[in-house]
Amino acid sequence: MNEDIKQYLKAHREPQLNQLKNFLSLESISSLSEHKDDVKKTADWVADELKAAGLEHVKVMETEKHPVVYGDWLKADGKPTVLIYGHYDVQPVDPIELWETPPFEPDIRDDKIFARGASDDKGQVFMHIKVIEAILKTKGELPVNVKFCIEGEEEIGSPSLDPFVDDHHDLLKADVLLVSDTTMVERGMPSVCYGLRGLCGLQIDLKGPKGDLHSGLYGGAVQNTIHALVELLGTMHNNNGQVTVDGFYDNVRPLTKEEIATYESLSHDDKMKKQVGVKELYGEEGFSTIARIWGRPTLEINGIYGGFQGEGIKTVIPSLAHAKISCRIVPDQKPDEIAELLQKHIAEHLPVGVTAETTLFDQAKPFITPYDHPAIEAAGIALKEAYGVAPTYSRMGGSVPIVETFNTKLGLPAVLMGFGLNEENFHAPNEHFHLENFDKGMEALIDFLYELDKKL
Repeated sequence: MNEDIKQYLKAHREPQLNQLKNFLSLESISSLSEHKDDVKKTADWVADELKAAGLEHVKVMETEKHPVVYGDWLKADGKPTVLIYGHYDVQPVDPIELWETPPFEPDIRDDKIFARGASDDKGQVFMHIKVIEAILKTKGELPVNVKFCIEGEEEIGSPSLDPFVDDHHDLLKADVLLVSDTTMVERGMPSVCYGLRGLCGLQIDLKGPKGDLHSGLYGGAVQNTIHALVELLGTMHNNNGQVTVDGFYDNVRPLTKEEIATYESLSHDDKMKKQVGVKELYGEEGFSTIARIWGRPTLEINGIYGGFQGEGIKTVIPSLAHAKISCRIVPDQKPDEIAELLQKHIAEHLPVGVTAETTLFDQAKPFITPYDHPAIEAAGIALKEAYGVAPTYSRMGGSVPIVETFNTKLGLPAVLMGFGLNEENFHAPNEHFHLENFDKGMEALIDFLYELDKKL
C-alpha cells in the first residue's frame, strides 16, 4: 500500500537525515532566556521546511513567549482535516559532562541518532513534515486536509497555547488531532496511546534564620532549615509508596478490569530493572508497575538544595532550603485542586522555626479518549501494516498539556502515535532516537492518513 510514497522516503533517506541533523543542532531550549534567539531561529527553520514540503499559508506566529509555527494544505474537498501538533523546543542539557557527544552536534551510531531533541520531539515532528513532502511529491495531493501547529513552549508547560487556541479557533478547526510525542510500549511493539497523565509542579522555599549561622555557636538552639525540609517532605509518603497528602486520591478514576489485566501483562519488571539500573522497583502498593506508571497518580521530589555545596565542608546552619515537586495526576484529578491540597499539607506539617513559601509551576490536566474511535482504529491498522504486529492500546505516564486543551476547547479526539522508546534518555544526557522507528514510523503515518480518509 502506498509503495511509491515509501520508495520516495527510502530514496531520500540520507539527505533527510542530514536535514534532521541541522534541526537538532539548533539550541531551542525554551526554559533558558539566553536561548530565546535560538528558539526563534528554530521556529523559522520549521517554517522553511513546511514551505519546502508543500504546505501553504505557513507563518511564524508570535505569542507572549515563543512562536507557534502554522501551515496547512486544505485542497481535499469533502475530506476530514487532521491537525498535527508537535513542539520544536527542547529540555536543557545538564549535566553536560555525562554526554558522550555534544548535545547539539548530532551523531549517528548503532542505527540511532544522538542529540538533545532527537526523540522528544524534533525527530518526530520532522517525520510528519517529511511524510507530507513525500505524499505531495509523488501523488501531488494529500488524501485528507492537514494543518500543522508546532509550538516552542511544550517543555515549559505550554503557557501560551491556551490563549493561542482561544484566539485562533477557526484557524485550528479540524476533525482529529494527531500527535507524535509519546512512546511505544517497547522496541518492535507499536502502540496507540489513549490517555495521558496530567501535571502539577510546585517549589517549596523554607526560610529559617536571617543568614547562615555557625553550627558551633548556634547548633542545638536554632532549627536547621534543611532538617526541617527533609522532615516536611517525609510526611508526604508512607512506607507503602502511597501519597499521604489528605484528599490526594479522592477524585482518582478507578482502572477498569480490562486495563488492570492489560497492564499486568505488560509489566516486565526484570526488564525494567535492567533498563534503569536498579535492583528493585518501588511504587504504590497493590498495583502492577505499568498500572502505577500509566493509571495512578504520583508525587515526586525532583530536587533539593540549600546550604553549603562546595568542595570540602563548611560548618553552617543554612538559612534557606528549597525543594521542587511534581505530581503526575490522572482522570479525574485537577491540577489546581492538587496544588491546593499540597499547600494545605505544607502549612499543616511545617516544622517549628521556619517559614514556607510555595511557587506553582507547570500544570496540565490529564487526558483520556475512547480507544474504539474510528481515528484510533485507523492508527491501529497503519501501525500493524508498518510493524507487522498488532499495536497495544496504552496510556502514558507523561504529560502533553496541549492534548487536553485541544480536546476541551476544540472538541478534537486525539490520536497519539508516538515512535520514541522509554530507553531513549529524553530529558537526560545522551538522548537518542532509533532510526528503525524513524523509517517505520513514517510508513505508518502515511498509511494512517489514507486509512483516516476511509474511517471518517
